[in-house]
Amino acid sequence: MALDVGERRIGVALSDPLLILASPLTTFARKNLSADIEVVLGLITDHEVNVIVVGLPLSLNGKEGPQAKLTRKFTDVLEAQSPVPVRTFDERFSSFEAEQLLRDAGKQPSRDKGSIDSAAAAVILQRYLDKLRK
Repeated sequence: MALDVGERRIGVALSDPLLILASPLTTFARKNLSADIEVVLGLITDHEVNVIVVGLPLSLNGKEGPQAKLTRKFTDVLEAQSPVPVRTFDERFSSFEAEQLLRDAGKQPSRDKGSIDSAAAAVILQRYLDKLRK
């Protein structure tokens, strides 16, 4: 399972059982850290997740900025409570790529920000899966 953690929403994606293809699952509105972690823990159980990949928003030069630090805080709390391993993975350009994929599919991403978040999580997860196979 992959997460695209934003300030307002968290996009979620899952892979198929063979770890070949990532697909958007859902997006949920953020409430507070504790409530957000509870939602993720529920998804882990509901979908029999074995590992969580959290997109880390690095700057273009590869360094961690303010948003990456907030994501790390979320990841640290999740890791402390998660029954499965939690990994971070570079998410640079994932939202841009997700928007492009949605447009190619004939959708209007500007009208549904939630679809961008779950599609970005799928992009992050697909990149992670592709890297595992190399």
